Amino acid sequence: MSDSHSATAKKPRDLAAEKGLVNVQIDGEWHQFPKGTRMIEACRQVGQEVPHYCYHPKLSSPGNCRMCLVQMGMPPRPTPGVEPDVDEEGYQPIGWMPRPVIACANTVSENMGIKTRGELVEKCREGVMEFLLINHPLDCPICDQAGECRLQEHSVEHGRGESRFVDMKVKKPKNVDIGPRIRLDDERCIMCSRCIRFMDEVADDPVLGFTQRGTHTTLTVHPGRLLDSNYSLNTADICPVGALTSNDFRFQMRVWFLKETPSIDVNCGTGTNITIWTRGNQIHRITPRHNDEVNSTWMPDSHRLNFHYIDAETRLTEPLIKEGGQHRPASWQESLELLTSKLEQMEAGQIAIIASGRMCNEELFLSQQLADKLGCEAPTLVAREGEADKLLIAADRNPNTTGAKLVLGGDPYAGLDSLRSKIKDGAIKALLVFGEDIISDAGFADTDLAGLELLVQAHHSTNPTALAADIVLPTATFAEKRGSMVNLSGRLQRLNRAIEPQGHARDDWEILRDLGAIDKDTHLIEDVFNAMAAKVSEFSDLTLSKIGHQGLIVTETNHKILLLEKERAAKAAGKIVG
Repeated sequence: MSDSHSATAKKPRDLAAEKGLVNVQIDGEWHQFPKGTRMIEACRQVGQEVPHYCYHPKLSSPGNCRMCLVQMGMPPRPTPGVEPDVDEEGYQPIGWMPRPVIACANTVSENMGIKTRGELVEKCREGVMEFLLINHPLDCPICDQAGECRLQEHSVEHGRGESRFVDMKVKKPKNVDIGPRIRLDDERCIMCSRCIRFMDEVADDPVLGFTQRGTHTTLTVHPGRLLDSNYSLNTADICPVGALTSNDFRFQMRVWFLKETPSIDVNCGTGTNITIWTRGNQIHRITPRHNDEVNSTWMPDSHRLNFHYIDAETRLTEPLIKEGGQHRPASWQESLELLTSKLEQMEAGQIAIIASGRMCNEELFLSQQLADKLGCEAPTLVAREGEADKLLIAADRNPNTTGAKLVLGGDPYAGLDSLRSKIKDGAIKALLVFGEDIISDAGFADTDLAGLELLVQAHHSTNPTALAADIVLPTATFAEKRGSMVNLSGRLQRLNRAIEPQGHARDDWEILRDLGAIDKDTHLIEDVFNAMAAKVSEFSDLTLSKIGHQGLIVTETNHKILLLEKERAAKAAGKIVG
C-alpha cells in the first residue's frame, strides 16, 4: 500500500477495529458488531429477521432445524506477495460460498458477507420447510398454537404452497399426558429440542429427550418420570408449534381474541414480569414477560396459575355489615359512614392497623397517612416466608417487602407480636386489616379477636378473618388495579390494570382515601404516587408513568436472583447469547 494511501483519513472499517468491532456486510450494507456475535443476532439487530425454530437466545444452539440458513461470503485469499484489492471505503470484495450455512451457530468475522435473501437461500428454506411439513398434521383450525405458531407463519412466507408428498403420514402419539400441567401432541413436534434444552440447562431437570430415529423420532419423558417441574409450562411458551400445550389454557380461547397487559407477578419478592391475557373481564392465561434484570423470559408454574381465585365463587363483591351474628350486604356509603362513626368513638391508642406486604407502595403510603390521622402506631405487616427454589422463587412470599421498608420505614414486620399481645390484653379495641387473613396467616385465633369492639377487614376473597369481621370491604386483586412495588433487588416496578374489579369491589387506595388518608378529591393513583414521592426520597423526581415496563432501580439491596446469575455465567462462557 502506497504512502499516499496510508496518509489518507481513516476508513470506516478502521474506525470499527479501534472500537473492537468487526465489519460485516448484510444484504449489501456494511455494519459493525462485536467479535463473536452470532450471525442470526447480527441480522436481527439490523432489522433482517432470519426464520428459525431451534434457536433461542437463552439456550444453547444445536443447529438442528436448519431453517436459519443464510449465504455467507469472505474475501478471496490473495496471491502471496500481492496486496488485496479494496474499495474506496477500505472493504475487500466478497467471494460468496456456493452452499448455505446456519446463522444460529456461526459467528461474524471481519469483512464477512451475509445474504438473508436470494435464490440459494430461498430454495434451501423452501426445502427445509417442505421436510418439516411432510408428516405434520393439517389441524391448524383446532390447534391451540394457531395465531402464534412459527411453523404456520413461516410456511406462508417460505413454504411451497402445496405438498408433493403422496404417501401416508407417519402417525405419532397424540394428546399424551406427560405431566400434571402439560400435554404433548407429538405429531406436531418438529424436533427443535427447545423443551429438552430448557429442562436441562435452565430448570436443572433433564427429564425430556428424543427416542427412535428419522421420521419416527418422538419426544418423550424419561422412563418412570413425569414432566412435573414447577417450570414445566415454560416449555409450552417456547415451543414454536403446538406440540406442548398447557392443560389450563388448552381449548379455552383463541389468542387473537385476547388483550395483552404488561404487569408484574405478586406471588413472591422476585416480581417476575408477566403478560396478562384477557378477554372481556376475564383472565385466560398469564405468561412471563422478558426482563433480563428480573426473570429473563421464564416464570414458575405455581405463580402463573395463581389467578383463578379472581373470578371464583369466594370473591367478595359488595360490602358486608354484621348484625345479630350474620353478615348482610350494604352500600359503600353505609359501610364507610358506620366505620367512620365507630372510629370516632375510639381513643387514638385503641386503634391499630394491619396492612399487607402484598399492597402496592401507594396503598402502604395511605395506610401510614391514615394511621397518622387516627393517631395510632404505624401499620404493621404480616411476614410470609417459604422456601426459595434457587431459580426465581424467593423465600419472601410478599412481593413488596422492600417497598414497605422504604414507605413505612424500619422493619414493617417487627410490631406484629406486640400488637397481638395488646389485642389479647384489651388495649386495642379497633383493628383495621387490609389485604390479610390474620387468622389463617398470622396466628391470630378467634379468641384473640373476641375482645375487639370493632374488627374491619378489606380483602378480595372470603376467609376466616372476614367471617369474624364486623365490617367487610371488598377490594381489587393485583390484576384489577394500578400501582407500584419494589422487588427484593430494589427495582421499582408497575402493576397495570388488566380487568375491572369484580362487582362493587374497590382499590385499597380508594377505601383509604374515603377514610380520610388523603384529600377526597384525589381521583387518580398517579396523584397518590406524586404525594408519596414528595415524602419518600427514593421515589423523588419519578412518576408512575416514568417507571416504564422494565422498572427502575431505586435502592441497592445486594439481593441476587439465582437464575439470572446462572444465565450470566452461561453468557460469559459463550454457551448462550443471553
